[in-house]
Amino acid sequence: MKYLTSLLSIIFITESQSQELLDRSYLQCQYKYIWQFDTLKNVVRDDLLILQIGSNLSKCYSYYTSQSDSLDAAPDGKNKRRILTKKAVKDYLNLGIFEGIPYKRMKTYVYKNYPKGKMTVTDGISTQYYRYEDKLHAQNWQISDSTKTVLDYLCQMAECDFRGRQWTAWFAADIPVSDGPWKFGGLPGLIMEVYDKGSQYHFTIIGLERRKDIPIVFTYFTDRGKYEQTTRNTFLKTEKRYLMDLSSYIEMETGIDLSGGYPQNVMRYDLIERDYK
Repeated sequence: MKYLTSLLSIIFITESQSQELLDRSYLQCQYKYIWQFDTLKNVVRDDLLILQIGSNLSKCYSYYTSQSDSLDAAPDGKNKRRILTKKAVKDYLNLGIFEGIPYKRMKTYVYKNYPKGKMTVTDGISTQYYRYEDKLHAQNWQISDSTKTVLDYLCQMAECDFRGRQWTAWFAADIPVSDGPWKFGGLPGLIMEVYDKGSQYHFTIIGLERRKDIPIVFTYFTDRGKYEQTTRNTFLKTEKRYLMDLSSYIEMETGIDLSGGYPQNVMRYDLIERDYK
């Protein structure tokens, strides 16, 4: 965890020098995120999400994606990337642990209560990046008496139907923060674990730190003003089309005809939000 903390500090310093400062966090949460990427071939992927909670807003994002973006933006990013890659290979050879190589995973950045009372989401599909507003605390939770312990905190269960999936969450009332990973929130305590029926998408907290004066910045994937403004529904339809028909999407973007001999990689995707039309 010390190694991870130092890398996060590098990222925060790099971002704060070049990005828009929104707030400063007093609580930082780390979530293990596992999801079934290809339901046909049962391909499972994992990520590490960081939730920064400030006095006025919060930001949730992929640590690995942020690390990669920050290295790309840094003047000596290529050298830092080589150092991190070398260390990752060394750790794998010595410890059997293969992690730390910077590459993008989940591209979604979620800013809750930004603007006030709403949520701003940025995301990427292929080489294009998008921005849209979403509802804040859109889940209608039903709290039960069931309890269990997560990360040494006694947690209470809550359930909801949210955008085409049935979700179960475990929140810690002893941490009076109405927030959680990704777009989740609205409970009388921090969400420590949340998963859908069948655990196709599963978020579990693995770290919790009270840290003062860590900047929360608005992350730009590309140059300022390069986001395409869209709606959540339009973004999800575009994402589904991209995942299900990659060759057609590339043709649309580039104008290159890929009909002749382009291998079709048949996959089946099930987006985390199913309610798009």
